[in-house]
Amino acid sequence: MAEKVNHPPHYGGDTVYEVVKVIEAWELNYNIGNAVKYIGRHGKKSGSDPIEDLRKSIWHLNREIGRLEKERCDDG
Repeated sequence: MAEKVNHPPHYGGDTVYEVVKVIEAWELNYNIGNAVKYIGRHGKKSGSDPIEDLRKSIWHLNREIGRLEKERCDDG
């Protein structure tokens, strides 16, 4: 049975490129980290829709863009 909690295959398994390791190494925030997660796993998780994963990634990117735009306005 495939591992579902520690190093699941759709997150890259136990490799140097496992999504959680990349997110931590790059010190990404929540929104960018989730965008990377959904990009990294799209089409790999059994039963998931790769288009839905990409849409989730876009949602997190748009949320981060909104946060940064608000921050820019608040500073300006």
